[in-house]
Amino acid sequence: MTSDNDRRRGLLARLRGRPVARSRGRRRLGAAVRLFAALMLAGGAYTVFAPGVQAQDNPPLTAAGNEGKALFDVSCVTCHGRNAQGVEGRGPSLIGVGAASVEFQVSSGRMPMARQEAQAMRKPPQFTDEQVRQLGQYIQELGGGPEVPNGDLREGANLSTGGELFRINCSQCHAFSGGGGALSSGKYAPSLAPASDRQIYAAMLSGPQNMPVFGDNQITPEEKADIIAYIQETLKHDGDPGGFNLGRYGPSTEGLAIFLVGIVALVFASLWIAGKS
Repeated sequence: MTSDNDRRRGLLARLRGRPVARSRGRRRLGAAVRLFAALMLAGGAYTVFAPGVQAQDNPPLTAAGNEGKALFDVSCVTCHGRNAQGVEGRGPSLIGVGAASVEFQVSSGRMPMARQEAQAMRKPPQFTDEQVRQLGQYIQELGGGPEVPNGDLREGANLSTGGELFRINCSQCHAFSGGGGALSSGKYAPSLAPASDRQIYAAMLSGPQNMPVFGDNQITPEEKADIIAYIQETLKHDGDPGGFNLGRYGPSTEGLAIFLVGIVALVFASLWIAGKS
């Protein structure tokens, strides 16, 4: 059993340790208060000497951007959300898609969509060219992304190079004649006949539907000009010296037509020979 002297010595040791513990706690609390005050002082000084930083987070829209926002709030907000962040089950986010995607979809009448389908169909556009540019400008200022350059998109184009690039990169889906073709899951590659220069360029930049994106790293602006020139000046002006073009879908329909016509001709020839013999 512990003696009375031991108990007294333990009590004295505890009493002596209390001031030490209290002084350490006070020092830690004081250090925390000083650190907080320093952080507040630094934050206040930063706010005073850099007043424009907060304003740069949400820069004001240009005049065209404001006009585009007004159009967006009326015609697009239901599916794409008030801030173009997208609405689940209705429409994707438009942040970062750029003006090129907006210009392709809206100028070709694919947007606004009439109903949810496997693929947005081309139809008469609901907006003028100026309104399309304004919508594109708003989305561009909202989140950035690829833009269609201004000016002549076919300037200095080489038709021969454009034809080679088209056959390598585009003909698998759009057919060698540009007439389009069927894809999987109810989708299809559309005909290029009604497409304008800017729509073709925007499609290459944005990759709508199942189309891959052909950025400037994959196909340079000069090569894009070659492809556009080939489509507009060669494919759209090709005649049909063989007669019926069969939709210009390529060798598949031509082979099927020849097979059916040939089989029918052979059957009638066989029946005629059998009737005469």
